[in-house]
Amino acid sequence: MLPPAPALLAWYDRHRRALPWREAARDPYRIWLSEVMLQQTTVAAVTPRWRRFLARFPSVGALAAAPWEAVAEEWAGLGYYARARNLHACARAVAERGGFPDTVEGLRALPGIGAYTAAAIGAIAFDRPVVPLDGNVERVTARLLAIEEPLPGARPRLAALAQGWMEQAAARERPADFVQALFDLGATICTPRNPACALCPWRDFCLGQRAGIAAGLPRKAPRAARPLKRGVHFLLTDAAGRILLRRRPPTGLLGGMLGLPGTPWREEGWTETEAMAFAPAATPNWRLLPGEARHGFTHFELRMTLLAAEAPPGLVAEGEWLSPDAAIAVLPGAMQRLLALAGEAGIVASPVDQDARTDPPR
Repeated sequence: MLPPAPALLAWYDRHRRALPWREAARDPYRIWLSEVMLQQTTVAAVTPRWRRFLARFPSVGALAAAPWEAVAEEWAGLGYYARARNLHACARAVAERGGFPDTVEGLRALPGIGAYTAAAIGAIAFDRPVVPLDGNVERVTARLLAIEEPLPGARPRLAALAQGWMEQAAARERPADFVQALFDLGATICTPRNPACALCPWRDFCLGQRAGIAAGLPRKAPRAARPLKRGVHFLLTDAAGRILLRRRPPTGLLGGMLGLPGTPWREEGWTETEAMAFAPAATPNWRLLPGEARHGFTHFELRMTLLAAEAPPGLVAEGEWLSPDAAIAVLPGAMQRLLALAGEAGIVASPVDQDARTDPPR
């Protein structure tokens, strides 16, 4: 049996987090943007980026009218770049129809909006009586009801159980507040590690805590090992210290983003002869830098080596020449790690910390 909604709402009224997307009067654009950015990223990391994004694209119409290159540049460093492509496509669809639909079904039909995001926007922006299942909600629900079935198999059951809160009048009367209260409870009290059970407004109703297993829930099935892929990239600098970047194909990983020229990524390693076929310039001065750049994607691990050279006078090369500072501002995380290698070798003036560009879970 689910615990009473009024107890959580009373706690939320006293302890709610002050988040910038809660300041607007239920603006679906701002709420949608925050939900997309928060996927696989922390609130602390998202907050300044969300404000900066809004300053550049203050409305869904402004985002729809912007060229892809501008959107990609503003998204750089946030990771999971398919989100940016879907965000842009969705903005254009919303602008074309004259605004966001106000039902979960209508939101679900928009490009790039899945079941969770549609439910979150529907509840928070339009007070639809639905509970979106994010990591916080599934953790809170699993602990409260002592659901020991491991994820991801337990997810449909947890979603159905969580939706049961909307059968309570208090939750149904304040869907937006109730959903955000669940988010806040999971983020601040019912945390993945060391939950603060003594401070929880539902402590007396929690079956997991009563059984002494709350901290270990939800259980997770063992993850399969991710395959390892390899790539070789090229850092070409000119006399002014600028770096040659090229825009990646519009589809696939990091689609449409700027990056250092290089080979495709594959499980088989690259021979020097094979790799040099992808070099942006035919110069004999390419030298292999020590070390390798590592980056984790959802479905595979990536290891990249980097060759560096100075462009010969008069070279005409396809791409864009950017200063190291400008490159760091627009490159996605995987490419940032290549610049870190170059920084360690003293080739670029503004190296970045390889550990500073990870995409932590929300």
